[in-house]
Amino acid sequence: MPFIVTPFIKKIYFLALILAGIMGCYACASEKKAGTKTSEASHPVEQTTEIKTSSTSYYITDEQVLAKGQQLFETNCSACHNFLQKGIGPNLAQATSQNSSEWLAKFIRNAPGVITAGDARGKQLFEEYKQYMPPFTQLTDTDIQALLSYIHKNQKQPPTNETAAHLGTALNNPVPTAIPKSGLQLILEEVTTAPATADKVPLARINKMQVLPGQKNRLFIEDLRGILYEMKDKQLQVYMDMQKERPGFVIIPGLANGFGSYAFHPDFYKNGLLYTTHTEKPNSAPADFAYDDSIKVTSQWVLTEWKANKPAAEQFSGTGREMMRINMVSNIHGVQEITFNPLAKPGSPDYGLLYIGVGDGGASENGFYFLCNSNKRVWSSVLRIDPAGRNSRNGRYGIPAINPFAQDSDDASLGEIFCRGFRNPNRICWTSDGKMLITDIGHANAEELNIGIPGAEYGWPEREGTFVINHEGDMKVVYNLPENDPGLHYTYPVAFYDHDEGNAISGGFVYNGTAIPLLSGKYIFGDIVNGRVFYVENKNLALGKQALIQEMEIQVAGKTTNFQALSDNKKTDLRFGVGLNNDFYLYTKADGRIYKIKSCSVSN
Repeated sequence: MPFIVTPFIKKIYFLALILAGIMGCYACASEKKAGTKTSEASHPVEQTTEIKTSSTSYYITDEQVLAKGQQLFETNCSACHNFLQKGIGPNLAQATSQNSSEWLAKFIRNAPGVITAGDARGKQLFEEYKQYMPPFTQLTDTDIQALLSYIHKNQKQPPTNETAAHLGTALNNPVPTAIPKSGLQLILEEVTTAPATADKVPLARINKMQVLPGQKNRLFIEDLRGILYEMKDKQLQVYMDMQKERPGFVIIPGLANGFGSYAFHPDFYKNGLLYTTHTEKPNSAPADFAYDDSIKVTSQWVLTEWKANKPAAEQFSGTGREMMRINMVSNIHGVQEITFNPLAKPGSPDYGLLYIGVGDGGASENGFYFLCNSNKRVWSSVLRIDPAGRNSRNGRYGIPAINPFAQDSDDASLGEIFCRGFRNPNRICWTSDGKMLITDIGHANAEELNIGIPGAEYGWPEREGTFVINHEGDMKVVYNLPENDPGLHYTYPVAFYDHDEGNAISGGFVYNGTAIPLLSGKYIFGDIVNGRVFYVENKNLALGKQALIQEMEIQVAGKTTNFQALSDNKKTDLRFGVGLNNDFYLYTKADGRIYKIKSCSVSN
């Protein structure tokens, strides 16, 4: 049964585009400085009525207008921007002081047209952020004026590093060494294209791939817009539709919102239990993990346990029960990963325990760093719970006694926490030799691969990569570690790269197949935005060391290429998955194409 792009889906995606891109002059039609490749011919400058008024007289102070502007900002812009720090896009603290109101209005109206017409400021922004904002001719002059009036009201000085004098000199280029080419080339075979769930990029937000082992091995892949597919050969068949199961389910504004992750219980064929995470609107229900009322709630992430009536059925039917609900300050860095340890055997302490990656929800860059720097808060953590237990505070799941904070002497610490200190722990996997690997999408300087250790502290928001970050100052800046750092007991990544190389790490897996010897033992991963493919040797991943990252080329249909060219998009949204028989897959949300590694060669 194919997924149909209904008018409702088109409307939702249209809203998502507005949310991701309306202030693209400062950031993002998509996460981490990237966007759609656009030609001059496809976006001529619109002949619209321009707002010809000076910056000083244009901005309105009427309370009703400002309220409308705030609503437009919170609905359309706040996922990417704030007035304190660079988020997914730069902060807007000086947007109206650095640009005229006429220019801002024109840019919002048709950014591609402004840029391709040769506007110097527009070209500068495109070179910096490597993306176009789509044109928004549907916004009225009144809408834009209200929005910009609200932004103007919130102009302030950008964060400084006056609080960082004790940290020493800021690092100009924290990682000067470039990632080397490995000389290896992946030969990829295009397998299929996922059904489009929108009529504009990203066409299919295909995300996590997982094999369900058992009496019949099955392969699944989910689309964040709400569909869990079973992949049979080259066909994707709908197994579960989150929009039908949960009326409160929302997919806007993208940015990982929607159907975040899923995990089959290791005894699924016996008990029929499946776990999912998804987003809902703020205040849809009381949260199990909340914060002071003075801090805005932008979205809620919900963990659900589903019981399938017939585990072997082609399509899901059954019931679900909510296990956990978490408030988030913004729409970014939610609950993007849940998983079971595939190495745990029946009867072992870790068997049947669910790991949950909880991001900081954008709290740090919005000025609420105190929500994510303690084991007394759920944010910025990897949790481990027992779905079959009931000793949690809400009585809906269990806290394993083996958890590092479950038996400590501090009643305020959360026993659910396995380890903490991440900005966005978006992927978790295990290597065949027993290492737990956690990828963490960074802020401005480091994209991390970490080894998961019970009770470990990975540093966010005080650390990024192997550097100090000042969460009370300018968070784009990092500093060398202090002399007393060993006594602070932070755990550092075993491999990381900086934003000279990419913008957001896409977690991968160790190749365990036997068909391609050149890839044996390599942890293959990449960058979400530019689609570059990297690897590190699993044998070199060790605490206290930095493993060498190397880049691999890709070849498709006999031609050396890259994912930006294949998807015709600056932001590829590259993901990795392991399928049946240890087949290794790479796929891109931009176009929904799914590729399989056919072989690997040494390039000339």
